[in-house]
Amino acid sequence: MLNNMHSHYKKGNLTLADYLGTHRTLLANDRTWLAYVRTALTLFVAGVSFIQFFKSQILQIIGWTFVPIGIACLIIGFWKYISVRQMIHDIKHRKDKN
Repeated sequence: MLNNMHSHYKKGNLTLADYLGTHRTLLANDRTWLAYVRTALTLFVAGVSFIQFFKSQILQIIGWTFVPIGIACLIIGFWKYISVRQMIHDIKHRKDKN
């Protein structure tokens, strides 16, 4: 995708500000996705650890709560990542057509 943007910049379709802004936005979107994955894995592992290693009823309930929250966090993060990436793609193509 970045090579494609380089070719548009060379043709004069994108200004330098557009070009650099697109790179920053793509990198920020990737960083946000990785943060969602990190949070989801932490919640999931904490939930499984609470279930496996603690016999307290409260901690078992907390563990069984963390597992689906971690999975939901992963799904929400992926959905947001894809939607922002699609939005960037749509804006870039709209700019190229003008």
